[in-house]
Amino acid sequence: MRYSLLEIVQDILNDLDSDYVNSIDDTIESQQVAQIVRTSYNEIISNRNWPHLKKLVQLEASGSTLRPNYLKLPEGTKELIFVRYDKKKTGSSKLLYQDVKYLEPHDFLTLVTSRDSTKSNVNTITDFSGIKMPIYKDKAPEYWTSFDDEWLVFDSYDAVVDTTLQKAKSQCMAYIEPVWSHTDSAIPDLPEEAFSALIAEAKSTASIALKQMPNEKAEQKATRQQRWLSRKAWRAQGGISYPDYGRKR
Repeated sequence: MRYSLLEIVQDILNDLDSDYVNSIDDTIESQQVAQIVRTSYNEIISNRNWPHLKKLVQLEASGSTLRPNYLKLPEGTKELIFVRYDKKKTGSSKLLYQDVKYLEPHDFLTLVTSRDSTKSNVNTITDFSGIKMPIYKDKAPEYWTSFDDEWLVFDSYDAVVDTTLQKAKSQCMAYIEPVWSHTDSAIPDLPEEAFSALIAEAKSTASIALKQMPNEKAEQKATRQQRWLSRKAWRAQGGISYPDYGRKR
């Protein structure tokens, strides 16, 4: 089952023999427990790439002819999986999405700085750092990198098609961090099977933080749940496969 933040706080307070509350803001203790739940949730979310957080996204356009080959990661991006771009030419109505390959910053700079900046099909672009890069302006991008983990820098753009790279033509997949809602009725954005781990982790932390005494049972349960989740995160792929050492199934 999936539980609201209030239900989780009530469950933890009950285990701590604390007063019953009708809202997470009713008492100082309930507020503290709610914050512990939030911290425990953030830890669970951050320690693996959860499949339900994998989304199709588009990159944000720079909107500036000073940096026509730049696109920005959307807010909350945890990890970018792939980048594709519609490389169709002017006059064509057929979509032509193709992969744009990633290069390490050093390799990317080696590639672009080997170009002749005096050629008519090259535009010298100045990065935020002040570094200048010769960028092709007559072809769709083939490679990208990032120098600041926020802006993606591409090796080329087709100025005949668009004066800058376009958000609408980007096609990416990324893990997006969920937004926490700190209200009574909010349900933490986790798969149903992960709620036991969240509650066990929060109970273990709350018993030490608020009562100054370890809850061995809660700690043991939290450890078991975390171990189980480490095998269960990839639901569609069946988790981790272990050898059967010849045992019959």
